[in-house]
Amino acid sequence: MNETSQGRVAIIGNGPVGQTAALLLARWGIPVTVLDGRPERDLVGSKAICQQQDVLDVWEAVGAGKRIAAEGLTWTKARTFYRDTELFSYDLPDPGKSCLPPFVNISQARTEEVLDERIAAGPLIDVRWNHPAIGIEQHEVGVEVHCATPDREETVTADYAVVCAGARSDELRRALGVSFDGHSFDDRFLICDIRADLPDWAHERRFYFDPEWNPGRQVLIHPCPDSTFRIDWQVPSDYDLAAEQSSGALNARIRAIIGDRPYEIVWQSVYRFHSRIADRMRVGRVLLAGDSAHLVSPFGARGLNSGVGDAENAAWKLAFVLRGWAGEELLESYHAERHAAARENIEVTTATMDFLVPQDDAQRRRRRDVLERAAHDPAARPEVDSGRFAEPFWYVDSPLTTPDPSRPFAGRPPRGSAPDPAPGVIVPDFPITVAGSATRLREVARDGFLLLATHDVDHAALHAATAAPVRVLALDDTAAGALGARPGEVWVVRPDAHVAAVLTRPTTGDIAAALRRATAAVSTPQPTP
Repeated sequence: MNETSQGRVAIIGNGPVGQTAALLLARWGIPVTVLDGRPERDLVGSKAICQQQDVLDVWEAVGAGKRIAAEGLTWTKARTFYRDTELFSYDLPDPGKSCLPPFVNISQARTEEVLDERIAAGPLIDVRWNHPAIGIEQHEVGVEVHCATPDREETVTADYAVVCAGARSDELRRALGVSFDGHSFDDRFLICDIRADLPDWAHERRFYFDPEWNPGRQVLIHPCPDSTFRIDWQVPSDYDLAAEQSSGALNARIRAIIGDRPYEIVWQSVYRFHSRIADRMRVGRVLLAGDSAHLVSPFGARGLNSGVGDAENAAWKLAFVLRGWAGEELLESYHAERHAAARENIEVTTATMDFLVPQDDAQRRRRRDVLERAAHDPAARPEVDSGRFAEPFWYVDSPLTTPDPSRPFAGRPPRGSAPDPAPGVIVPDFPITVAGSATRLREVARDGFLLLATHDVDHAALHAATAAPVRVLALDDTAAGALGARPGEVWVVRPDAHVAAVLTRPTTGDIAAALRRATAAVSTPQPTP
């Protein structure tokens, strides 16, 4: 993993998704050129603030996760209100299995700074600002990205490209023949990041349905580091921020929430939600990731978190192809897996937006009924939809996954819980010992394929012939219990910590077959788009 490959990948877009893809590729020894149209990093505003544990884990693989977690803030109580009544609140459980919190609130700008520092610390990533990509061409052996720099038009060549240029990637999508179907919501949302002394609110998230100071609409309040609070108001489609500032109405809007306390506006913006998805996330040698490939409403924090999932999926597969460990057919599984993840995010966030912004009378009646019942009927509370928190996607239907009939996938679990470990599911994190040193499973699961074997398995049968890096780790009884492993089992874990297969007393041929399938080296049925 430390040797440098002769191949190169161009990353178009230097936001968190592009940064993550670049860092992970460099970790695999792949040189990267990162292109961004901006003159420099614009470190303003909270933007995407909520980074979940599995994303922190990805960033820790490149030396950034624990630092971002340490600087971020994890709220522990969620409170939900309807008008002037608190419907319910719940405390977030601490599973205590990982050194990383379940999520942190931290500004996207600060996350980008930390990732920039990791990029600068290594030799394999060439960052070029003032390089807006205006076109992309593919050839049999590579791609050409055409950039309109301030001085001249410049062409950057690479073996493959990943488009992470954000929502405004229309020109590149058109060049690739990719559609971006979906719809946009009429209502706007006003964000204000304010700095104020609100110690009682420092570790709780507040969601208000139809408060008297924003009648008929919603307000969401998130605590952030440094006594900063992000407030999101749903506002009408014709909302005028400048007019509200000049009239003093913006100050009154903030005062209605925080009272007479002193405050400072750190950043403010008005935005509109979109629900869109590219019809293809792989076009030949080009992969689309993050907001270039899908847009969802932010309730549930599924935008950036899902984009990092795209970046990790793309990075290990591009690295395997460039290093000769897998054929180019592995790249098609990027579309199969991440398009399915994007469709699920669209489904989840569309249901949330239909509850927050009802589209017809039937939806409005249902929402009112649920909210009025939730104050006194605990059974109604799960129906109150202010956003299902981001979670990793489970590749149970992936062409790379070997099914296990004894571990059927029961579908999306209740909010706040994860499915039992099984093929397609990301492995849980728990302490393990490797070569006499204490570590954790997720820390050793991203250096290639990992075979986790119970103590009664013949380890001599596990060394299947394969070009890809494969390690074998014996599970003690405690680790096997945490994973849910049964006697005689071998768990095949992918380089992105997802389970590719669970095999019972496998032969060398069984192991080889599972690895071939997990690298798309065998023909398997493709999922329906």
